[in-house]
Amino acid sequence: MSAKPENPLMELKKAGQSVWLDYLSKEILKKGALKKLIEEDGLTGVTSNPSIFQKAISSGPYYNGSIHEMIGKNISDPKELFLGLAIADVKEAADLLLPVYEATSGLDGYVSLEVSPDLAYDTEATMEEARELFRRVGKKNIYVKVPATREGLPAIETLIGEGINVNVTLLFSVERYKEVINAYIGGLEKLRDSGKKGLSEVSSVASFFVSRVDTLADKMLLEKYSQAQDYEKRSSIKALMGRAAAANAKIAYQVYKKAFSEKRFQELSGKGARVQRILWASTSTKNPEYSDIKYVEELIGPDSVNTMPEETISAFRDHGTVRVSILDDVRGAETILKELRDHGVDIDYVTAELESDGVEKFSDSFKAVLKAMAEKRDALLARK
Repeated sequence: MSAKPENPLMELKKAGQSVWLDYLSKEILKKGALKKLIEEDGLTGVTSNPSIFQKAISSGPYYNGSIHEMIGKNISDPKELFLGLAIADVKEAADLLLPVYEATSGLDGYVSLEVSPDLAYDTEATMEEARELFRRVGKKNIYVKVPATREGLPAIETLIGEGINVNVTLLFSVERYKEVINAYIGGLEKLRDSGKKGLSEVSSVASFFVSRVDTLADKMLLEKYSQAQDYEKRSSIKALMGRAAAANAKIAYQVYKKAFSEKRFQELSGKGARVQRILWASTSTKNPEYSDIKYVEELIGPDSVNTMPEETISAFRDHGTVRVSILDDVRGAETILKELRDHGVDIDYVTAELESDGVEKFSDSFKAVLKAMAEKRDALLARK
């Protein structure tokens, strides 16, 4: 009788990559789906954002009882209703993941909750809300998500300096990533100098977005392809399709390895500071012509995280293959980005556009959540 094959998700863990779920809802908590993922697939974290909560809150009756209860306590502001629901889910998920947090000495076991995306360009308001969310959740194994906008950088440094765990989100550019690392290390130095908290008590991840890079780069390449006159040029453009995202990520991983091996961080590490792990986000495949686990198999590497929606987790469990791939042909990745520029697709332009678009999309989702909150409130009040 042959042995049961190893679960590819568990093999990722052995390769040094943590698997997190990019989704959170009351439904997966109440039905035990999150607990099952932790126990059977080695899941070690959860990320959420306004788009995720919009989908969760508007997809069924699971939140009606909680909304009704809050209205009974004279809470009627849509944002406060939303925060009440989101914080309750985050607390419950954090409790489920606490054994993971303790077993990994604080490396894993985190749940993320995002600062309101309409504050993405307001440093002071971002810091104020991040502090409030961290206080209200009141769990040591949570991250507050702060966008990697230019205005977000000083907020990240200050919050880390105050001992608040930060998940840096909406990160697309390698150059911006260098600034994020600098902000994190700067925050650790402030925390060290203040003596308010041990360096080992604060944690951070940097969420580097992946698939959206291919979505925009491929769109631009298709335009160039349609304009190209000769066969050779069209062939070289076609060969670049679906390759920008992985190339960009591989270079980011090299930046990550270098930054945290240098003297500045190593001095902090000697006092207990943690590496700010790189987290691959937006790893579901958007183009149906590509493999549904493309952005998992291409980005496997030690000391990293991949946060995936349920469908991608299921697909990788079913037919994923594990081997360390993030170190493959880094020089080739640099060549891909150069060839993209040669064809008029500048990765700096792509990532700047994606950051702006990402903030706008999350803001739109946040507005939609607040609208849904107001509608549910009004419907429940009408029944009363």
